[in-house]
Amino acid sequence: MYDVKGHLHQILDTLPQGTRLVAISKYHPNEYIMAAYEEGQRVFGESHEQELRQKHNSLPSDIEWHFIGHLQTNKVKYIVPYVSMIEAVDSLKLLKEINRQAERCGRVVKVLLELHIAEEATKYGLTLDACRELLADGEWKEMQHVQICGLMMMASLTDNRDQIRREMQTAADFFVEIKEKYFNDDDAFCERSWGMSDDYLIAIDTHSTMVRIGTSIFGPRVY
Repeated sequence: MYDVKGHLHQILDTLPQGTRLVAISKYHPNEYIMAAYEEGQRVFGESHEQELRQKHNSLPSDIEWHFIGHLQTNKVKYIVPYVSMIEAVDSLKLLKEINRQAERCGRVVKVLLELHIAEEATKYGLTLDACRELLADGEWKEMQHVQICGLMMMASLTDNRDQIRREMQTAADFFVEIKEKYFNDDDAFCERSWGMSDDYLIAIDTHSTMVRIGTSIFGPRVY
């Protein structure tokens, strides 16, 4: 078995206070998740609703499951009963559907707004202006079953570390802007989720509070 425990601690030893690890467990077997769980890891990330459901039903109930992939509105109903956070809300339509399904379940689901700052057109997310527009519209304030807790972004897939840093700093600056304008009295709006296995140290420097790391802990994915 891959040395999950050893690799987990290598990562945890580099994280400062105030930065949490989301262990990306998609495509990895339950025994790998349990190896991390036994070392105290409680937050895991999945991106496929069927895999999330199966793992939720067979693993300890105190695990916090984050949905990290692009989420289609017609899939929301399948994950809302199981997730503690949906990290990639990229439209008002999706936010409204999460609220609707969470109300049906009698839950409040935490969410992050996903920003599109990276160069790749293939990445999802709201442009900064689109995010401003969504918040200015104010419809989200009436939603009783979602709680907007912060922002999420993925940096460009590039070897240019300066570019990655610029993109993450843009997200960090934008967080400050909308925190002051819309969430100044809301302590729950505190999360900045950026940084993965290859760039999480830059993310820490740019005020990330959650890093999403999978390969460096669990090894190559098992499809």
